[in-house]
Amino acid sequence: MTLSIRNQLHGTVTALVPGEVMATVGIRLTGGQALTAAITREAVAELGLAPGSAVRALVKSTDVSLATSRIEGLSIRNQLPGTVTEVTAGGALASVRISVEGGDLTSVITQEAATDLGLAAGTPVVALIKSTEVSLMTA
Repeated sequence: MTLSIRNQLHGTVTALVPGEVMATVGIRLTGGQALTAAITREAVAELGLAPGSAVRALVKSTDVSLATSRIEGLSIRNQLPGTVTEVTAGGALASVRISVEGGDLTSVITQEAATDLGLAAGTPVVALIKSTEVSLMTA
C-alpha cells in the first residue's frame, strides 16, 4: 500500500486503554520515545492490536505543530524532541524536516510561524502531535 502521509514511525504497542467508543494505544517508537494514539475500539479490534503488536504510526505533516522547548500544562500528549534538518519556505507555508530518535518527521506550518520561531537547520524543536491525529496500521 502506498500512502501520501509523510510521517510514518515504527513502534510496538505497549498499552491499550479502552473507552466507550475510543481507545488509547500506548506505543514505544523505535527510537525509544512514547507515543499515544486515540483510535476507535472498532479499529483496535480490526487491527488485532495487543501489547507487543508491531505498528506504524501515521501523522499528516499538517498535524505536527512545533515548539522550541517542551511545554508543560498542555493537553497534547505527544511531545517528541528533535532537531530541524531542513526548512523549505514556500510563500504562505513552510515545510520543516525534523530528525527525531528513530526517524524523521515533516511539519507544515505557516511561514510566519517558522520565522517567528527562528527555525533553521540545527534548531532544537519539539514536535507536538495530538493523540487523535495519530492513525495506526499494522507493520
